[in-house]
Order: sequence, then structure tokens, then C-alpha cells
Amino acid sequence: IDYRAGNLASGRKALAAVDAEVYAPAAPADLARASGIIVPGVGHFDATRVLDAPWRAALRARVEAGVPLLGICLGLQWLFEGSAEAPGVAGLGLLPGHCFLLPGEALPGAARVKVPHVGWNALAQRAGSLLLDGIPDGAQGYFTHSYAAPVTAACVATTDHGVTFASVVERGVVFGAQFHPEKSGDVGLALLRNFTRVARPR
Repeated sequence: IDYRAGNLASGRKALAAVDAEVYAPAAPADLARASGIIVPGVGHFDATRVLDAPWRAALRARVEAGVPLLGICLGLQWLFEGSAEAPGVAGLGLLPGHCFLLPGEALPGAARVKVPHVGWNALAQRAGSLLLDGIPDGAQGYFTHSYAAPVTAACVATTDHGVTFASVVERGVVFGAQFHPEKSGDVGLALLRNFTRVARPR
């Protein structure tokens, strides 16, 4: 999904490396031929405003039909009900909860952390996951973000940066990665490969 808030070129390159056929739908109706959908993104939550009611309805309809949906970075945050970054903008609401600003300083006595959170960090797995299949616990992903998703029942991996947040989520055919698979080397390619397997037409 191209909503002008992400680098689609790097995403396309990474997906080509895992032999995925990719297209960017020009209109909501174009989602009908997708066997899997990816919502990428960087930047401000307000950018998701472009995905208006027809896009939301089409995305929800495809998910209800069993088509896997993967949100990356801002795309993961948009899967939730909303974010403190743009209180007046609703998320897609497929996952309960609201995203929050990472703390610029950790708890008293702990190390200070920089916000935005930029760089490599570990993925602590919490449960079995289709998206993380074959990826070892503690593997590193590349992050760049200031807001994060809460740890809920959908969380299958967490990361610590001043606070613990959900770095990978999964519920039914809804998936999300806060880190950037397209910038995370072999770990990122493994995650994208797993998603393409889930999205393979049956």
C-alpha cells in the first residue's frame, strides 16, 4: 500500500529477494487480486489519514476473507486503535490498544535512552509465531521510531528501549513488525519470506 509515507523502493527490493511478486494498488478495488497485503511506512501517524474509509473498508474485507496483512513500522502502529502522536486520527483498529511515545529517559536509576530509537535491537520472543519461524530468539532488527505499540495478547516479540514495547505482533492473519525487515539483513528477509509463505495462494 503506497500512502506516501515510506520507501517502497527498498521494500520492493527486499521482497524481490524472497521471490515475491509485488504491485501497488491504485485504488481500494485493486486489493481484490492480492494474496497478501503490506502496509509500510515511516514518519508521523497523521500520514495514515490518506487511507480513508474506502481503503479501510477494503482492507478489512480482505482480512475478513483470510488475506494476510503485514504492517511495518508506522504500518504496525496503524493496525491498533490509534496513537498519541495524532490523537484525532483513528487507526485501523484490528488490534486493541493505543501507541505511545517512547520515554526520553528510562526509570530512575536506569540508563538514559535516546528518542527516536534508531539502530539495532533484540527481539525477545514470547510465543510461537508464523512470522518469526526459524528466527532465533534475541535476533536483531533495525529500528527507527519514536512511538511504539503496547504489549498485548497479540504480541509475539518485545524489544526494550527505556520501556518494553511490542516489536512483532500476530493475531490470525494480522501481522506487524515495528522494525524494518527491508533494512535488517538475513533476519528481515526471513520474516518477509515467512509472510510470503503465509500469503501464498492456496
